[in-house]
Amino acid sequence: MKLTFSPASPFARKVRIAAIETGLIDRIEFVAATVAPGQPNDQYARDINPLKKLPALILDNGEVVVDSYVITEYLDELAGGGKLIPTSGPTRWKVKSDHSLLNGMLDSMLLCRYEKMVRPQGLQWQAWADDHWNRAWTGMARFENAPDVASRPLDIVQIALVCVLGYADFRFADCGWRKAYPKLDAFHQKMLERPSVKISAPPAA
Repeated sequence: MKLTFSPASPFARKVRIAAIETGLIDRIEFVAATVAPGQPNDQYARDINPLKKLPALILDNGEVVVDSYVITEYLDELAGGGKLIPTSGPTRWKVKSDHSLLNGMLDSMLLCRYEKMVRPQGLQWQAWADDHWNRAWTGMARFENAPDVASRPLDIVQIALVCVLGYADFRFADCGWRKAYPKLDAFHQKMLERPSVKISAPPAA
């Protein structure tokens, strides 16, 4: 299998952590790809993902699995199932719902990044960027007050949450999330003790 990725992508990081935690990392070849807005990558769009998003998992038979959650679910099933995503019952739907919130938070943070760093000066929409940042910030408050997110066995929600917090450190270093959300700070520090989380951290900005 091959995984298209960027070291800076929190979505690709999620899959990298999942691959390590499921014991499948040695079966995956990592292929660097660039899909930045405004930079054409016609071959990637044609052959891998027409949405030009990372990551994508290219199976040995040539089929392509897209979306970080779907890839993680595929790896979880390949590893026997139920390791990172519950297989059934109310917990499964809670985990899937919480993950969707976290994925949306990452989407909003990425849009803030593009608005500030990619969109030409004079065309930036500050109110739009502020609204998306508020979505991510309010989402952090939701997980700050989640009673068991830090104490239960590792799952896709914890992996996604550490990717959100790592991306906040990477791209929004002065946002103050650690002071605002001390429980998330403690959670993040604990997660950094896991080799999968530590070695997948984005490069220094």
